Amino acid sequence: MNVDPYTPHAGDARIRVEHYDLDLDYKLTTNRLTATAVIDVRIAQETTTFGLDLVGLRAKKVRVEGLPKAGFSQTDRKLKIALGAPVEAGTVLQVAVDYAGAPKPRRTRWGALGWEELEDGLLVASQPTGAPTWFPCNDVPYDKATYRMRVTTDPGYAVVGSVPPKRSTSKGRAVWDFDIAVPTATYLMTLQIGQYDEERMPLGAVAGRVFFPRGLTARVHADLEDLARMMTVFEEAFGPYPFAEYTVVVTADELEIPLEALASAIFGANHIDGEHGLERLIAHELAHQWFGNSVGVARWQDIWLNEGFACYAEWIWLEASGGPSAHAKALAHHARLADLEQDVVLGDPGPDAMFDDRVYKRGALTLHALRLTIGDEAFFRVLRTWTAERAYATAVTADFIALASAVSGSALDAVFSPWLDQSAVPPLPAGPADTEAAPITGPILGLGGTVPWDRSRH
Repeated sequence: MNVDPYTPHAGDARIRVEHYDLDLDYKLTTNRLTATAVIDVRIAQETTTFGLDLVGLRAKKVRVEGLPKAGFSQTDRKLKIALGAPVEAGTVLQVAVDYAGAPKPRRTRWGALGWEELEDGLLVASQPTGAPTWFPCNDVPYDKATYRMRVTTDPGYAVVGSVPPKRSTSKGRAVWDFDIAVPTATYLMTLQIGQYDEERMPLGAVAGRVFFPRGLTARVHADLEDLARMMTVFEEAFGPYPFAEYTVVVTADELEIPLEALASAIFGANHIDGEHGLERLIAHELAHQWFGNSVGVARWQDIWLNEGFACYAEWIWLEASGGPSAHAKALAHHARLADLEQDVVLGDPGPDAMFDDRVYKRGALTLHALRLTIGDEAFFRVLRTWTAERAYATAVTADFIALASAVSGSALDAVFSPWLDQSAVPPLPAGPADTEAAPITGPILGLGGTVPWDRSRH
């Protein structure tokens, strides 16, 4: 049963997943994964069958606790589970799936997604439909769940997830255990393995970790030296950082784009130049922890709630760190968008265009239009209320409009509609008198100095 028209083959509306317990045994030299997933599935609609997404891996055995007659079949995209009898809505079933294979990315309209081998290690890049390349799941953004993940693999490698692991050994192999208690969308689950050094990276009250190849040490230290200040700026603008940790991984390989995952970000060696040349990408991925990872989209149609907000955070950081004002950036990008083909509707861009840069920039401009309309104090209050009230949950565009209207005390449909519902780029509302460099007068002032790293190896 299709649940999102942007990803029509993903997910099943008849179920919700409460918890995934993943036991992964991975051999790097042969790219062989042998695994068991134990999944707590809540039946959302009375049914005799449901499907889990699984791509490129073969299920060998499926067991449903309490239903000995349950069976299964598999296609190239789905693991179909027949329950043997009708099961009422609200029932929680524990489903165990033994599966194995040589995981690889899946080919999609958005490129290769999911489990990807690196020169010496691997990364997971799942947005929006790559998670089934490494575990059976209900791969839709609204179905957040908790996780336990055990990874057994070759010794001598760092295994990185969204939280610090417990480490042990078994029969000469390394074992890494991760417990993720925060409800998390499947596409935000991450696993990175590589020959990485690990350093602590204090980010104010937030614990930080960074993993990187030793040969990139100087470049990593230079480009991430302002991350603690960036965290301070974003906490004052958006509210408290929503997780206990923040992890940055820099791969030895070059990557097409940086990747966000729960409480973490992954950059290729080409994104770290040692000269702050791509600092906006560092800001963008950090901002996703509030917008996308804590407050998630319930459907891909509303992707601007992730990407427009993260793009606007780039402009906030640029101004707070002494660069051009957010208003100046908005004017410049508005002029550029006006020169491009105007055939994207921000509120429903369609699956082919949902990662188009015009969605990112137009989403940021939508926020700037809101800010110019209601003023700085109300604007930042809207953002902090949004992240507080929707923390660890999901939302759609109508939810944001309703909250912004309530917090600001203004009817805002007429402000949002031209930006969200029309393909033509509307003019920005009248702004401050100094339209070329209107400074942020909200809460994000008074940056402190750089916080030194604890550069001891772990």
